[in-house]
Amino acid sequence: MREQLRESIWSRLKTVAYPGFSRDIVSFGMVRSVEVDDQGRAHIVIVYSTEPERVRQAIAQHVREAVQSIDGIRDVHIEWTPRGPVRPSTPQPRKVEGIHHVIAVASAKGGVGKSTIAVHLAYALKEIGAQVGILDADIYGPSIPTMLAHTGQPTADAQKRIHPVIAKGLKMMSIGFFLPSEDQALIWRGPMVMKAVHQLMWDVVWAPLDFLVVDLPPGTGDAQLTLLQEVQLSGAIIVTTPQKVALVDARKGVTMFRRLHTPVLGIIENMAYFRCPNCQTVVDIFDRGGGRWAAESLQVPFLGEVPIDPRMRAAADNGKTIFEVAPDAEVARVFLEIARQLVETLPSSLTTSPA
Repeated sequence: MREQLRESIWSRLKTVAYPGFSRDIVSFGMVRSVEVDDQGRAHIVIVYSTEPERVRQAIAQHVREAVQSIDGIRDVHIEWTPRGPVRPSTPQPRKVEGIHHVIAVASAKGGVGKSTIAVHLAYALKEIGAQVGILDADIYGPSIPTMLAHTGQPTADAQKRIHPVIAKGLKMMSIGFFLPSEDQALIWRGPMVMKAVHQLMWDVVWAPLDFLVVDLPPGTGDAQLTLLQEVQLSGAIIVTTPQKVALVDARKGVTMFRRLHTPVLGIIENMAYFRCPNCQTVVDIFDRGGGRWAAESLQVPFLGEVPIDPRMRAAADNGKTIFEVAPDAEVARVFLEIARQLVETLPSSLTTSPA
């Protein structure tokens, strides 16, 4: 209970803006520590440097207002201390209980088929015997429920823990379940996005899982930073297409994960080529080989080329995977090979799954 309250306080503090700025006091590095005792009394240590008294008073007031509204918090004590050598101002990444590996699927630009890759990768891991979940963390454009053709709703237990839905043998959670309609647009600022990602990860009963595949939104924004700062990831997979503009953004994605000390498991080149089903001629519609070149230049593994298959597009529109409509397709074999590479790279997996 105390740990849950601490997490809630950290989340609320990320909504407290520094006076006159849009950034919050956590991202400014002002919050040194947060503790909660058994009676629900919160003790928050905030560092200061040259802030005048009126600014400190304003910050303290906003902190109290934000934290006192948390259910279970009875009192808030704020301690100010001069800036000096400090511990990290945000919670350190920690392992999600009951999950062997959390894998982020990311792209620094949209339109590269990242969600399609995430769904088929998760399904391929299930096909080779793993227990798998998929988290749709694309807050502004959730598509996983549609791609997995699931219209049900998650449930909550007495402890207000959310139980994910089961879709095609995968545990699945998405912000899309909580929207009034598929056409509803989310117009959220950073703190709301960060809170949503936090809740979808920590308030959901995921365990037991071998793999949790996280479909991140495109770019390098708040959703990505929240996940990287809070969750101990086994690694990230970067999705790109062969075009030069996509490869430039792929390099940005690799750089982001490296700066935040997250291993890059590899690069996948999507829409790498088209093989004519009649004459077997291969056509490089969007060029080819750029993903492999990017992987070599960035010194990360190249996981594979995913070909264009119209059947996969048609299947996704109908809430199916290529494994269901054409299990012997070349693209299905590519996904299975990528899944096997991941199992070899992360050897502690499949310990909870049948052989």
